[in-house]
Amino acid sequence: MNFCILGAGAWGTAMAVYLSKTGHVVTLVPRRVEHALAMSSARENTEYLQGVKFCPDLQVGSAMKPALMECDYLFFACPSHALRATCRQVLKSSGGSALRLKGALALCKGLEPDTNLFAHQVMKRELGSDFRCGYVTGPSHAEDIAEGKPAAMVLAMDGSDDERRELQVQLSSSFLRIYRSGDLVGVALGSCLKNVYAIATGLSDGLGLGDNARAALLTRSMNEMITLGLEMGASSESFFGLSGFGDLVGTCMGKWSRNRNFGLALAKENNPAQILSSQKTVVEGYWATSCFYQKCQELGIEMPILNQVHSILYKSKPPQLALSELMTRDLKVE
Repeated sequence: MNFCILGAGAWGTAMAVYLSKTGHVVTLVPRRVEHALAMSSARENTEYLQGVKFCPDLQVGSAMKPALMECDYLFFACPSHALRATCRQVLKSSGGSALRLKGALALCKGLEPDTNLFAHQVMKRELGSDFRCGYVTGPSHAEDIAEGKPAAMVLAMDGSDDERRELQVQLSSSFLRIYRSGDLVGVALGSCLKNVYAIATGLSDGLGLGDNARAALLTRSMNEMITLGLEMGASSESFFGLSGFGDLVGTCMGKWSRNRNFGLALAKENNPAQILSSQKTVVEGYWATSCFYQKCQELGIEMPILNQVHSILYKSKPPQLALSELMTRDLKVE
């Protein structure tokens, strides 16, 4: 198949390298022309995925239109807050010339700020209600995927199961196993919400609370994810899969996790703005915390861990006070 990947951060680059290795025609289109020129010259992404060399067949594009003209599926690897603008750029650039394009898949994991919409909802509104949209998500450390270490992820896309099955086969290999799902809300929610709990895990680890606290935190975080998911019409099975439990464990436990590392930094100095300003990459969990907090307020759902993370990030609550309030809540049946 022919794939176009818009956005050349670590994850977009890793997916481009992987797909190219497995025999597909791939064009990686970064946001900046100078970034495209640098990658074309070095044959690697020294800014975001240093040390991972590009296959000879991997194409780096400085413009969208040529890549879109031959593309079967489009991957959005931009931050969630830039997704709508990128969709509009796709429509403007393609000008009706993307005749082979079957659908678009989001690699970003977050809600759109202000609207609180999932990625597939943003894509539908911008690209058209009949356009095939979905996700490829799950526990996915970019460098591991690019290097061909074994992993498993889930493809969630609307349309027929036959279409999902065809794409599932094309995306799978001997070192990346792809499962398929039609539960876009469940898959999207799990892949977004786990970033909030990765921040909480980083806080817990940074405060030195120990293994028992981390295990309890992950368990109750999973419970919160399922509670909100069922309220929003998702299937509970999705949360026990790769986009739910799998991504939760990977993001909360991985030393590479931006959101966990953000929580670790918060435990030392509770100054979110200063920490974010020093980051080169996007900490999706920071924005997701605000979005999901608003959703829970609208739906009248109690999410104690989410609420405390929100208070730490947006109301300057000391992490130790948040912990004390979590531990002294009214006792209940599990």
